[in-house]
Amino acid sequence: MMGASVAGAQTVSVSSIVEHPALDSIRDGVKQALEEAGYTEANGLKWQFQTAQGNTAIASQIAKKFVGDNSDVIVAISTPSAQAAVAATKSIPIVYSAVTDPVAAQLVPSFDASGTNVTGMSDALALEKQVDLIKRIVPDAKNVGMVYNPGEANSVVVVERMRELLSEQGMSLVEATAARTVDVRAAGSSLIGKVDVFYTNTDNNVVSAYEALVKVANDAKIPLIASDTGSVERGAIAALGVNYFNLGKQTGEKVVRILKGEKPGDIASSTSENLELFVNPGAAAKQGLTLDDAFIKSATTIVE
Repeated sequence: MMGASVAGAQTVSVSSIVEHPALDSIRDGVKQALEEAGYTEANGLKWQFQTAQGNTAIASQIAKKFVGDNSDVIVAISTPSAQAAVAATKSIPIVYSAVTDPVAAQLVPSFDASGTNVTGMSDALALEKQVDLIKRIVPDAKNVGMVYNPGEANSVVVVERMRELLSEQGMSLVEATAARTVDVRAAGSSLIGKVDVFYTNTDNNVVSAYEALVKVANDAKIPLIASDTGSVERGAIAALGVNYFNLGKQTGEKVVRILKGEKPGDIASSTSENLELFVNPGAAAKQGLTLDDAFIKSATTIVE
């Protein structure tokens, strides 16, 4: 009997725009889901992973290579990598992951089953909860600073939505753009004196250069709040975010369904429901804040 026990020579090709903790956790989660279903290299699975080092032109080359390799499934982690994969093939199954708004990124027409070669997992967060977190940590904040890459579709979507939500609360968003990772520090510095708190989304440039923004926040005593829990270990005060390893496992479960014969176009896109609160009291102290005990105790994980 052929089944999950004998995967046969199937090729799963995984690409990511950059390597950073959240995206790496997704890749590892995908691999674990495959292994748990019996798809291992020992059983003949061909697994390849490539990162585009933050370069969309390289992402496009990787996608074309994966198509040329006759991959059985392409897993595209991040919006730019997914856009490159979708541009490269309309026939090979694509499972995207860590895409905030797959509809705005034109990967799928809606979250319903697409009828195309594309399905996946979004890391979209209910931004209302993010605004609540900012107000919980900095109750009198009026101006929220955001550094982001205007070339990243998912960041533009978040900025526009945050602008609306904050204005409903009588607050305003103050933006600084960082088109490259090397621009993150200067962009953060340009907001000093204009903002009461920094908020970061899962912008790949910002997350790649997070330490630069942490230094700005620490030096200027501006609280830094993230949406990516991996950023809390790197110096943000707190984040209410997706568990990226779990998101990777959910992505991998969709890959397994496709390897077993389901069509990607019959599988709806979905988001991760289980959010986790990470809190770093030491970072708060460096940024001039003392967190109350009740808030610290409410965290899923306290970063020492």
